[in-house]
Amino acid sequence: MKFYNRENEIRRLHEIRTQSIENAQFTVVTGRRRVGKTQLLLKAAEGRPTLYFFVSRKAEAFLCDDFGQEIVEKLQIPMLGNVSSFSRLFKFLMQLSTTQSFNLIIDEFQEFLNINPSIYSDMQRDWDTLKAQSKMNLLVCGSVHSLMHRIFEDYKAPLFGRATHFLQLKPFKVSVLKAILAENNPNFTPEDILALYAFSGGVAKYVQLFVDNKALTLKKMLDLMLREDSFFVADGKSMLIEEFGKDYAVYFTILSAIARGENTRGKIESVVGKEVGGYITRMENDYGLLSKTTPLFAKSETKNVRYVIEDNFLTFWFRFIYKYSHIIEIKQFGELRKIIERDYATFSGKVLEKYFRDKFIEQGGITKIGGYWDKSGENEIDLIVLNEIEKKAQIIEIKRNEKQIRYNILKEKATSMLAKTERLKGYNIEYKGLSMVDM
Repeated sequence: MKFYNRENEIRRLHEIRTQSIENAQFTVVTGRRRVGKTQLLLKAAEGRPTLYFFVSRKAEAFLCDDFGQEIVEKLQIPMLGNVSSFSRLFKFLMQLSTTQSFNLIIDEFQEFLNINPSIYSDMQRDWDTLKAQSKMNLLVCGSVHSLMHRIFEDYKAPLFGRATHFLQLKPFKVSVLKAILAENNPNFTPEDILALYAFSGGVAKYVQLFVDNKALTLKKMLDLMLREDSFFVADGKSMLIEEFGKDYAVYFTILSAIARGENTRGKIESVVGKEVGGYITRMENDYGLLSKTTPLFAKSETKNVRYVIEDNFLTFWFRFIYKYSHIIEIKQFGELRKIIERDYATFSGKVLEKYFRDKFIEQGGITKIGGYWDKSGENEIDLIVLNEIEKKAQIIEIKRNEKQIRYNILKEKATSMLAKTERLKGYNIEYKGLSMVDM
């Protein structure tokens, strides 16, 4: 698959690269696994001498051998003797960068915690003492959210405050997914774009797998995902176990409960069988996996809270792959497919709501967006979109099938909501229905 989108990120990284010719720059790029961090950095580094260090789990001396070869090949300079310490290697590069400018990309930067944690304090020392003369453009990235947070945002950490720029790489927006689908499957249907959004969530690696395998319809996407050698079946677990460690089973149970609609704290605790406040807080703040949602116009102290999984692929994975792992263990992928096809309309209906939310945000011209539900959870409005400057509000019902939209019921729900708040007093209110034909 060709390199898509990322114009804003490339532009920003080029600006930073230009700055580094005069003064050393230290950029931290974060984002979930498979989102395309490495490809972005390599693309942005094109046209300038660049070292790419991938920190794999091997002995430090072996890593330094690999890195030394990269230095010889890319910078065309000899390495004097064997260097078995990354700290010595980094100091050498910092000194070299006082006379020549180059990019240094360090991928999976958090892995140094498993190899030699003192590397970070040594880097701090050499960065602090040599950065004033350096012309290095240092770019580091990592996929384990909690560890990258610990390295750069914990005020006690050696590299706290050293980075000059932070860039969080997000999945592709819905407009980019549509452009990719249009280029590779010009006859795509709304069902196909909804499936690509639901299964990939805009994560570059997943999109690439669908494109490269020409799996660009709902049927073909399911064919690719539901087979014995499927990358998708294993990836949810492999991606999260390193984040969660030995307690991963509790986290997985919580995420599985939320994925199937048990999205309040009380319901989650009834499934897990224990208090989950600490786990939820860590998944929200440390891992970036959950978000806490409240009804639009609710007071900040409200307990009317629902939790949602931020990542579309993980929502699908916990809803169907993890929940039915016993079926996968005996390789009954045909039976699993029957379950997914049986439940897909309900599952994708909720995904469709998120799709339109993302679409409104991307289009802009709004100041607030969210849903509404009362304490009983019955009087529910799918989406409310506000422009508080122009005093405009759109109150929206979202259905897969446009024939199922009931404007009279939507207005009844809105009347009940408006009776409880004065926030929309004086607003021009539009009642709207959105379905798959509007995608």
